[in-house]
Amino acid sequence: MKKHEHDLVIVGGGAAGLRAAVAAREFVDDVAIISKVNVLRSHSVTAQGGIAASLGNTEAGKDDSWRVHFKDTVRGGDGLVDHDACEVLTRGAPEAVLELNNMGVPFSRTKDGRLDQRPFGGHRLPRSLYAADRTGHGIAYALYGENVRLGVNIYDEYFLLDLLTSEETVEGVTAYDIRSGEVVGFSAKSVILATGGCTQAFEYTSSGAASTGDGLAIALRNGIPVEDMEFIQFHPTGLAGSGILISEAARGEGGYLLNDDGERFMKRYNPDMMELSPRDQVVRAMQHEINRGKGIDGGNHLHLDLTHLSQRTLWEKLPTISQIAKDYANVDPSETPIPVQPTAHYCMGGIPVTLDGRVKLHEEGKNWDNLFAAGEAACLSVHGANRLGTNSLLEAVLFGKRVGKAAAKAARRGERGQVGGDDLAEKDDMLGSLLASDGSGRVGALRCQLQETMSSRCGVFRSGEELEQAAAEIQDIKREFEENLHLDDKGRTFNTELRSALELKNMLEFASAIVNGGYERTESRGSHYRLDFPEKDDGEWAVHTFIKKGQGGNYRLSYRPVRTGESG
Repeated sequence: MKKHEHDLVIVGGGAAGLRAAVAAREFVDDVAIISKVNVLRSHSVTAQGGIAASLGNTEAGKDDSWRVHFKDTVRGGDGLVDHDACEVLTRGAPEAVLELNNMGVPFSRTKDGRLDQRPFGGHRLPRSLYAADRTGHGIAYALYGENVRLGVNIYDEYFLLDLLTSEETVEGVTAYDIRSGEVVGFSAKSVILATGGCTQAFEYTSSGAASTGDGLAIALRNGIPVEDMEFIQFHPTGLAGSGILISEAARGEGGYLLNDDGERFMKRYNPDMMELSPRDQVVRAMQHEINRGKGIDGGNHLHLDLTHLSQRTLWEKLPTISQIAKDYANVDPSETPIPVQPTAHYCMGGIPVTLDGRVKLHEEGKNWDNLFAAGEAACLSVHGANRLGTNSLLEAVLFGKRVGKAAAKAARRGERGQVGGDDLAEKDDMLGSLLASDGSGRVGALRCQLQETMSSRCGVFRSGEELEQAAAEIQDIKREFEENLHLDDKGRTFNTELRSALELKNMLEFASAIVNGGYERTESRGSHYRLDFPEKDDGEWAVHTFIKKGQGGNYRLSYRPVRTGESG
């Protein structure tokens, strides 16, 4: 069993982790990134639509400012955005995107050479900078190049197993080397969790296969709370039957949503913003149309119509979407509408952190000494109950930079932790137990059961009865996993079945937190809509949910009021 030593270890190679590493190298020389996939296959690469900043580069957006961006974000978050975090996000956005531009991100430009900006849902002015519809790809590759230039150590295909902790200090992490089959220890002076989102727990999702919430589950197992997990965003336009993302950029460029009658039905739900309403509003309108029998041919999908857009727009600004439609739906979007349906997309909640990304030990405000989190795995409460499109890449790079600096400074002050042989042997035994399991339950079947439960009982519309049933079904799947699992592949190297089992174990952990948080929140707000409590209740529920795993595996809930102020 191997051991590695670094000043700073970042778990996750998406936009947040890559940006954190670049920032950290200003302060420490020895930075390492651990990723369970090749970093250029991280989910950030698939982000299509853009990144928000109030540059005001277009005629329609010339009056934009950070204050307008701030107000749009607070409004879109439906009363759960912490204002101090939102101010940091929106004030810092122009600098963050110009830094990316200087690193070589190939942003699309106006005819006079300025960075172009297009409309996006929930933003009243066009402020989304974009690289056609491959924005995440451009950002991730530019950041990767910077990491290579700066000599950052990158460990691809290492699966995070656990944190090594001592009271309120993290000593390092343990990981499973997928290629060699070994358990490996990484000692560090500080650690950043940038492990991404968790929407693979749902049947139809736009997220990559690696988005299994590993950091969230490991936080819960180590007594760290998770925040606002009940707020799962569903994207309006996943490709029907697969969930592959059809970016909001398509609607930003003028695409229409149509029901089976050929009606632009959003005029009945939000006539002012239509298809560019905040995502939670569009998704509920779509699901309502489907539920009332107005899906295409009475089915569970609707149409996204781009046929009125020019060929130049489709191939210059929406090339990926056009190709996806042809490859996966056999549809030419210049001639035929694209079949789309609501699709699990993003988690507004996560590991609670300070504005510099330091992980909170518990909800009262005490923090870990040297443990940080960034990106979708973290919760700054900057998105509230409903994230605006293009604010996620912004959060990843802007706070990734802040967190990288803070973690590097902590590493300079701290001492490197120790990874003991007993720690590695314990994890090695855990893997051995999984490999030796010889019941009848299969990982794939159990994962499908979980995804079906989460989609049918904890989806766009929820109720107390359905959430209660979901909690019971998750417990049944957990028991089956723990008592009756069977793995066919008994090898250690490149064992995808073993990796899937580890991922399922993590998904079952945080899925319970999502359901518990949703059951207790007896109101409707943002992406959380309760059919039995359809009204928003600011008197009782303008608070953040904290869920912590207690003794015996039970989940304990507590709450904190939203931080508001005069900013914006």
